[in-house]
Amino acid sequence: MLVLAVDTATPAVTAGVVELAPDSPPRLLAKRVTLNAKAHGELLTPHISAALAEAGKTFADLDAIVVGAGPGPFTGLRVGLATAAALGQALNRPVYPVATPDAIAKDAASGHPLLVATDARRKEVYWAAYDAAGRRTDGPHVERPQDLAEKLPGLGVRQATGEGAEIYAEILGLELLQAKHPSPEGLVAAAAAEVLAKARPAALTPLYLRRPDAVEPTGRKRVTRA
Repeated sequence: MLVLAVDTATPAVTAGVVELAPDSPPRLLAKRVTLNAKAHGELLTPHISAALAEAGKTFADLDAIVVGAGPGPFTGLRVGLATAAALGQALNRPVYPVATPDAIAKDAASGHPLLVATDARRKEVYWAAYDAAGRRTDGPHVERPQDLAEKLPGLGVRQATGEGAEIYAEILGLELLQAKHPSPEGLVAAAAAEVLAKARPAALTPLYLRRPDAVEPTGRKRVTRA
């Protein structure tokens, strides 16, 4: 099966074309990744087109789409999900959402209990915990790294990966691995069982974990003096 993988839940604008077959790991054919937290909207679609061209494939060749569902910031996360949804509808292809930390855990493949922590800004991290087999055991959550550090003994993790884990390595005090952002292979690996089974995809629900900063006005604002 030929799968398009996209993710915009981190500063990495990620798109890749991946070949997926039973009983073998996902095989990357082409990818485009740019670290730019402010250019998801401008870069994602060109990245998708460039990856398909490099792989020698077209949109019509795709069998499925996998998209990172976060957690992540509102603006960036919406770009990936909206793009994947639009492509899925236009091509009549299934779109499978995966938690972005699940993809990073697949990339790390440490074989040990693992913490995945990405940068949530505001001096916080998005985090999830995984067992030695890579199954998520807790999360995802958003939390201050100091508060997360207090929970680590109960989580049973000794290793950490992700940009948030790197930024707050001194606070978390865990062995640091190198998987900072989700790869196309990791995204597809996280959804492989569903894709290969041609299962009905889950709803494309973004994992924001926070309320938006913008709020609706509660009343009409006075513009003249009393």
